[in-house]
Amino acid sequence: MHKTKVLFVCLGNICRSPLAEALFKHKVTQAGLHDSFLIDSCGTANYHVGIPPDARTIANAKQNGIDINHLGRQFSMDDFETFDHILVMDKQNLKNVLRLTSKEQHQQKVKLLRSIDTSDDENEVPDPYYGTEKDFQHVFEVLDKATAALLYQLK
Repeated sequence: MHKTKVLFVCLGNICRSPLAEALFKHKVTQAGLHDSFLIDSCGTANYHVGIPPDARTIANAKQNGIDINHLGRQFSMDDFETFDHILVMDKQNLKNVLRLTSKEQHQQKVKLLRSIDTSDDENEVPDPYYGTEKDFQHVFEVLDKATAALLYQLK
């Protein structure tokens, strides 16, 4: 059975992308589709390789009933071959990922996560790293909605 392989990408892989990964895994499991997907996240930078996500992200997710179990990793060229969908959080990370390949079949896999949710005019997931708890909650709500739209599209 072919699994749909989804990769979420942000800058450091400690706030947005591990939360998107955890939310999407939760939704996929709730839908009884966990055997149909391979889901991961990474960062375009190598700042946080091998460490857990930001404590504020973990705490916010837990407050919202979501567990995060992830260690940071950096995007690699192999990800273009491994994943069917490479969903980035903002335009800068979109540029960073697209700059790594000139192959059209790779570039077609890469898109802004929020571009999938057509009910929303925003197309970037804001980075809450320098923000407050309110910013982390806003990012949770944005990603909750975006990952729901993604699952709907991929089902």
